[in-house]
Amino acid sequence: MAVIRWREGLMMVVASILLVFSFFELLDAAHEAFDVRQHLSTVSRYGAVKDIVDDSFVHSNIPGDCNPIHLNLVARHGTRSPTKKRMRELDNLAARIQVLLSEAKRIPEQHDLISQNIPAWLWGWESPWKGKIKGGQLISLGEDELYRLGIRVRERFPDIFSEEYHPDVFTVRTTQVPRASASAVAFGMGLFSGRGSLGEGRHRAFAVTSESRASDTMLRFYDCCQSYKQFRKSQEPAVDKLKEPILDDITSALAIRYGLNFTRQDTASLWFLCKQEASLLDITDQACELFHPLEIALLEWTDDLEVFVLKGYGKSLNYRMGVPLIEDILQSMEQAITAKEEEHVPGSYEKARLRFAHAETVVPLSCLLGLFLEGSELEKIQREEPLQLPPKPPQRRNWRGSTVAPFGGNNMLVLYSCPANNSSKYFVQVLHNEHPIPMPGCDNSDFCPFEVFKERIVKPHLKEDFNTVCNVDLGQVEEKLKEPENKPVVSLVSLSFLFFFFFYVFLISATTSFLV
Repeated sequence: MAVIRWREGLMMVVASILLVFSFFELLDAAHEAFDVRQHLSTVSRYGAVKDIVDDSFVHSNIPGDCNPIHLNLVARHGTRSPTKKRMRELDNLAARIQVLLSEAKRIPEQHDLISQNIPAWLWGWESPWKGKIKGGQLISLGEDELYRLGIRVRERFPDIFSEEYHPDVFTVRTTQVPRASASAVAFGMGLFSGRGSLGEGRHRAFAVTSESRASDTMLRFYDCCQSYKQFRKSQEPAVDKLKEPILDDITSALAIRYGLNFTRQDTASLWFLCKQEASLLDITDQACELFHPLEIALLEWTDDLEVFVLKGYGKSLNYRMGVPLIEDILQSMEQAITAKEEEHVPGSYEKARLRFAHAETVVPLSCLLGLFLEGSELEKIQREEPLQLPPKPPQRRNWRGSTVAPFGGNNMLVLYSCPANNSSKYFVQVLHNEHPIPMPGCDNSDFCPFEVFKERIVKPHLKEDFNTVCNVDLGQVEEKLKEPENKPVVSLVSLSFLFFFFFYVFLISATTSFLV
C-alpha cells in the first residue's frame, strides 16, 4: 500500500515538473514571438505596425468601372525625438539608477544577486539624449516614413496624381509645429519625386500652408477648444489614478527580480525609455528587456487607456470638437462631385487635400468615422454617450494606440466615381494606415455609398458647431469620469489571468532563488 502511494506521489511530482518545464517552453516561445516594437502605443514606429490588420475583415472588391477622383489624407507626423521635458526625465532616471545601484552594493547579502541579476548596461548608463538642448523634432527615420508614404500613395492612385502640380489641385496643409510641417515636406518630396527639375531626384517645389496655432480649428482644434482644455486638465489626475495599480504591481515585480528599490516613477520612466529605445533607436535588449511580455502588454494598455479617455471615445467632447475637420472633408468631396458632374476641365479643380498634424488630430477623426469600435458601440457615440474602457489584457481589444495613431499613422478617404452603379454613382473608401477598414455606420463595409457616408457617418456629428461645443461651460458639455461605471473594468481581472500572473512571478522568483 505504501509502495503504491509512493509511486502515485512520485508520478505527481514528475507530472508537476513536466508541467513547469512545459510552462517555461511556452513562455520562451511567446517571448521569441513577441516584438515589443508593436506594443509601444502611440510611440510605435509606422513601419513596425502599419500592416497589423484584422485578418477576419474581408475588404470590398471595388468594381472595375469605379475610378478614384479625389483623396483626403489626414496624417500624423513621423517618428520624432523626445521633447525637452522628457529628455530631462531620462537624465533624472540615469542619476536615479546609479543611486539604486549604489544602495544595493552597500548590502553585503545583495552582492551575488547584483552580479547575477542586474543587466550590465545599467552600470554607468546615460541617456542617449544627454546634452541635447532641443527636442521634439522629426528625425531622419520619420522623414523616411513620410517620404515613402508619399511614393506609395502616388503609385496606388496614379489617376489622381497624374496631373501637373498646382497648389489648387494638390492642397498641402499642416500645423505650425515644425515636426508636422517637416512631415508634409517629406511626404511631398516622395509624392512629387521625378516630377520636377531640382537635383538628381528631379524634385520640385510645392506649397505648404498653415494656420496660426491660436486659430487652427481644422487641425489643432484641441488647442482652440476651451471646454476641452478644461476637461483634459480635470481628468488627467483621474487617468493617472487608473494606471497606478498596474504600475505598482510591475514595480513590485521589478524590485523582486533585480533587487533594486524601484519606485512607481522609476517604472514609468523605464517604460518611457523602453519605448524611445525600441522605436527611435531599434534597441530592444536594454530597457525593454527589464520587463516581461505580460508586463509590457499591461503597460501598453495603460497608455492606450490614456489615449482613449483623453483623446478618443472616453468622452464625446474629444471628437466632437473635430467637426470642422470632417466638415472640410465632406465639403471637398462635394466639390469634387460637382466638378465631375459639371465636367470641369482638368487642372481647374482640386484632386487631393493632404493634411499633416498630430495624434490629437488623427484620433478624433477616427472616432468621428466610427473606427475601432466594439460591437454595437456606434449608436452610443452618435448619442454622445461615453464608452466602456478598453478591455484589459489578456482580453482582446480593437483600441490599440499602436494601430490607432502610431508615428505617421493616417486616415485616407478616397472618393470613387462609379457611373455604372444603379444605386449610387459615388462611393467613399476609408483606408487606415493604408489598409481598408470597416465603417460600422456603413454596415461594416469599407466601401460606402457617398449618400450613406454623409447621412449615417458625418451628419449625426453636425448637430452643433465648433463654437457651441467649445465655448460653453464644461459642466454643460461633459461630466467627469464616473468611478462606478469605469472602476470594474480597471480593477477586476479574470481569476485565470490573476493565477497565471502570480504563478509566473512565483516561478521567476523561485528560479532566481534556486540559481543564487
